[in-house]
Amino acid sequence: MDEVVKIINDIKAGNIKPIYFLMGEEPYYIDKLTEYIEENVLQEHERDFNQTVLYGRDVTIEDIVGNAKRYPMMADRQVVIVKEAQELARTIDKLESYAENFQDTTVLVMAYKYKTLDKRKKLVKLLDKVGLVFESKKMYENQVGTWIQRVLQGKGYSIEPKANAMLVEFLGNDLSRISNELNKLQIILPKGHTICAKDIEENIGFSKDFNVFELQNALGAKNQLKAYKIAKYFADNPKDNPMVVTTSLVFSYFVKVLKYHGLKDKNPKNVASVLGISPFFIKDYDVALKNYPMKKVSAIVAGLRDIDVKSKGVGSNSLSNHDLLKEMLVTIFN
Repeated sequence: MDEVVKIINDIKAGNIKPIYFLMGEEPYYIDKLTEYIEENVLQEHERDFNQTVLYGRDVTIEDIVGNAKRYPMMADRQVVIVKEAQELARTIDKLESYAENFQDTTVLVMAYKYKTLDKRKKLVKLLDKVGLVFESKKMYENQVGTWIQRVLQGKGYSIEPKANAMLVEFLGNDLSRISNELNKLQIILPKGHTICAKDIEENIGFSKDFNVFELQNALGAKNQLKAYKIAKYFADNPKDNPMVVTTSLVFSYFVKVLKYHGLKDKNPKNVASVLGISPFFIKDYDVALKNYPMKKVSAIVAGLRDIDVKSKGVGSNSLSNHDLLKEMLVTIFN
């Protein structure tokens, strides 16, 4: 994210704000910026006396202001970090008084995760005037693949399209979880390595043959035998393959096929953009397009909506995962 890079570069250049209010639905960048400030604004020997880490559930705004108003000891500045600051949502407006009269030798960091403040509020305008307000927004799934490539490239790795798509398919847009899995791979694999599907299967715990990715391929190709084998595996291992997740991903797959049918411009670049997939996988969607007419795909999507409701326990108390999976495949193949 370019804005995150700019903030870090500004800190490196010595352009350090007195207040950083980091908020938003995506915790990954909030954590990364907080961690960077924690590890880089002060030198190691200055931190014992001049760096304070507080937690929103344990303190009040008055406690935070009290800490922020102190003077540094044998250093040019002190750092006060408030993690889980969203716990102070009810009283956060009390921070206005500090923003109006802040301590210029203090760097105050508020990590306000999973929530945002109304930017029209007086507090936000004050914070933005004297410090920095950063909003960390959730990334759309069709942007995650590019993000994975950029992260890996920055660390000296590359990744094959199929492996990239598998990560997005299985982990969605949870950047923290994806980052943790990539870190595991970097410990195991040498720098310069191109991460492939086999690396994902062997080191992140996804079954090579029995996963939603392979189920989608089997459905698209109308390979009934393979689809039923995968469904049976899912039914026998419900903890690793929750029915709600399976239904959601299969539903999403057929919605993309339906969108593909409706496209006038079937240029690969446009298809990849509209469907939010890697161009590498368009050929798989081409197969599904030939196997399922638009009218049939519409019926499948409608049927999957009903199964999704049942998978969430509405009107299906007597149906097991095995029965629901069987019903899903019957809906698709018949």
